[in-house]
Amino acid sequence: MKKVTILDIAKELNITFSTVARALNDHPAISKSTKEAVKKTAEKLGYSKNKIASSLRSGKSNIIGVLVPSLDVSFFSSVVHGIESVMNQHGYSILLYQSQESYKKEDKGIETLLNSRVDGIITSFAIDREDSSSFEEIISKNIPLTFFDRALYQLNAPSVTIDDYKGGYMATEHLIQSGYKKIVHITETRNLSIFKERLKGYLDALKTYNIPLNEDLILKGNLSLNFGKECVKDLTDRRIDFDAIFTLEDFTAMGVIQQLKSQHIRIPEEVGVIGFANEAFGSLVTPSLSTIDQQTHLMGQETAQLFLTMLKEGSFYKMAPKRMKLDPLLIVRDSSRGPQL
Repeated sequence: MKKVTILDIAKELNITFSTVARALNDHPAISKSTKEAVKKTAEKLGYSKNKIASSLRSGKSNIIGVLVPSLDVSFFSSVVHGIESVMNQHGYSILLYQSQESYKKEDKGIETLLNSRVDGIITSFAIDREDSSSFEEIISKNIPLTFFDRALYQLNAPSVTIDDYKGGYMATEHLIQSGYKKIVHITETRNLSIFKERLKGYLDALKTYNIPLNEDLILKGNLSLNFGKECVKDLTDRRIDFDAIFTLEDFTAMGVIQQLKSQHIRIPEEVGVIGFANEAFGSLVTPSLSTIDQQTHLMGQETAQLFLTMLKEGSFYKMAPKRMKLDPLLIVRDSSRGPQL
């Protein structure tokens, strides 16, 4: 089937090629009646605008690159949904790329998105990233860059994050108020600010409630379901006394629950458990998992709005970047109802 071109529309209306082109691009020199006639004929003939050619002419693609660690995690897919819902309303499409938590794949993703002539990039960087050079390159090209969840604060770029300190504090405080006193915190060896802030919240909550810090109850590693299992086994093998576990994210908490159950340790009667992120499976497991919700859809919407504001302002990096922190929400389920049950 022959592709409909601007020339076909011009022949149909008996007007010039340039008049049709300008009408489709909403040029002010073209009358309203001509624009309406051109758009109506284009729709009737099934004309599809060549976005690549148009972007080469205008320098604008109306496509935003979104670079995320993984869409297998519902946190990131929910944020992307929020971003897309706002961008679509403003006439933008999104081009997705997953780094799979690898800075090398992330660098390749940045190169791919830039070669695709995106109008800007929204990202949450890979967990193993140790420098910011690839993102500095985006800024040096004066291409809009906005971070969500994980932000490189040393760069002059806006960001939308959750208040991770508050989330860590809330999770620990909830366990204390539920009657638990010997609370384990499973955290990361990798040095991301979001992990450090959640640990700080945990430590400060213990101080507030006059609970002495036991260094044996802070376990560090690379977060995963298997690491959650290993932590429980390690604690019980070393005969460390504990009655609750706060994990840095929900997949590790899921491993904790599985291992506790395999060792016939009752949840929440003997050990309470709380995660972080409110992954979709949390409400479906037994016992259902208490967690901290990061308002993912709202995070995506606010990130998109911040990005659009950046586009509107034009001079992307001349002013201090806007940085937004969302409040975390405590989601109480069966896994942390208290030892008294």
